[in-house]
Amino acid sequence: MSPLGVTTAENYKALCEGRSALTSYASYSGRSDDDYVASRFTPQQRQQLIVSGLTWFESLLYQSVSRALHDCHVDLSSPNTLFIVSTTKANIDQLSAADYGSLQPAESAHRIASLLGINTPPLVVCNACISGVAALVTAQRMLENGCYDTAIVVGCDIISHFAVSGFQSLKALSPQPCRPFDIERLGLNLGEAAATLILSANKPETDSWQIVRGAIRNDGYHITSPSPKGEGCTTAIKYVTEGIDLAELSAVNVHGTATMYNDQMESRAIVASGLSAIPINTLKGYYGHTLGASGILETIITMYSVSHGELLGTRGFSEVGVSGKVRISANPISVSKRSFVKIISGFGGCNAAIYMNASSDDRKDSGKNHSCDYNVVHSVKIIPSGATIDGKQIEIDTSANNILVDIYKRYIGSYPKFYKMDRLSQLGFVASELLLNQDCPRLQQSADRAVVLFNHSSSVWVDREYAKSITLGSGYFPSPSLFVYTLPNIVCGEIAVRNGFHSETSFYILPNKDEYMMHQVLASTFLDDSLQSVLAGWIDYEDESNFESELKLIVKSKRK
Repeated sequence: MSPLGVTTAENYKALCEGRSALTSYASYSGRSDDDYVASRFTPQQRQQLIVSGLTWFESLLYQSVSRALHDCHVDLSSPNTLFIVSTTKANIDQLSAADYGSLQPAESAHRIASLLGINTPPLVVCNACISGVAALVTAQRMLENGCYDTAIVVGCDIISHFAVSGFQSLKALSPQPCRPFDIERLGLNLGEAAATLILSANKPETDSWQIVRGAIRNDGYHITSPSPKGEGCTTAIKYVTEGIDLAELSAVNVHGTATMYNDQMESRAIVASGLSAIPINTLKGYYGHTLGASGILETIITMYSVSHGELLGTRGFSEVGVSGKVRISANPISVSKRSFVKIISGFGGCNAAIYMNASSDDRKDSGKNHSCDYNVVHSVKIIPSGATIDGKQIEIDTSANNILVDIYKRYIGSYPKFYKMDRLSQLGFVASELLLNQDCPRLQQSADRAVVLFNHSSSVWVDREYAKSITLGSGYFPSPSLFVYTLPNIVCGEIAVRNGFHSETSFYILPNKDEYMMHQVLASTFLDDSLQSVLAGWIDYEDESNFESELKLIVKSKRK
């Protein structure tokens, strides 16, 4: 669902006609130099889609899932049905509301699940721009590991002053419709949309699309800038395409944000992965960057277009402006194969890729024949009243104004960047340092260790701090140093950069500290054969009196 249509067919028809939803809008700040180009639903469309009692974000979630379920026979009340929401900022436009606690991502996901009649706890994937693809990877692994039979995966984000001002503060927005991979590209445009895919662990009687393999990898380079050589993206692509004939690929649907560094990085990764001869495209010139919806929306459109024998052209592209050799065109390209790779990258150094196939050759048996589990090696817990390592109390000053700073000074003290971090990242950083200091040499591997974290309140502490910088008036000055931390997965990126971790980094939001759901996610994560250990656990920071970090170092124990 997008401003171009509320069904896949309507969207595809609009794209084939070359229509774009990108339009110029007056700034939120009232300053003409803050005007922006975006893809937004019109007031008339909003009126038709809004659901009484729900926010705009929640209405799009509900409408998208409801429509996707029309032609599917899914037992929504079954304990074997999983509900996953992909989003970056959810109801952030409601941040100032007195009841914002009930509008945080996990609460919205729970509300929609209840309305739909889904009884299992919802899982929110909040992994920056890769959230949509990461959600599909998570769902595929949960099905393969036998946790569920069906997964409903919906991605959604909306346009807000919060998001627009943040990207403006980073100088990332183009004042014109974006031009992906073009020599004259100036930046990205934002967009709002919702998109749903329903996955089944059961083999269909006829050919249908399948997520054959997925991967999430971190650059371990920087929390906002992609690695110039695209190592994380390259590693993800190579993992999902291992053992396949690359000539059998119809296409690579790339992220293609039209920012200077993202497009350049992706071109390098495409070359390094041996995909230079494969046609690529991006849909950002039609939709803008729809954040948590983008990975799912773009996967759906690519499935639909490849099924119709073509790869849509890249709107806005004219002349190649990247150093890596890529096969890209502004015009549609005919394709005959029925498989493609979707890649995406985001803040926190994260990258993701999935290999999609619609033929029967790559079909696997039900994942219930493949199970993974793990053992806990070490644990660290930090709460306002104290801290423990492997259950033993350590000395800290609980009367300090910021006990995280006290822990840093006492036990770490050699990473000045700590003082630039938000509170959630500081909490994760000190906990991970204490945990990894207990590590034994045989586990000290950066290539096979993931970081997978969970919480309830997302990045609410820094969200409120950043919101102060965009209060309209004489003090209006969006803070880029705060905005970069308004994605909770940045704590994973900080840990990856500090330790040179290049494997998976993922962040999930839950309605509560659900140990069973966390166990299912972590056990399924080990289906990635490259992983041997995961730094995992719960990390939440609401304010100085309400925070908790309970991290564990876990290792793969078995696979049947």
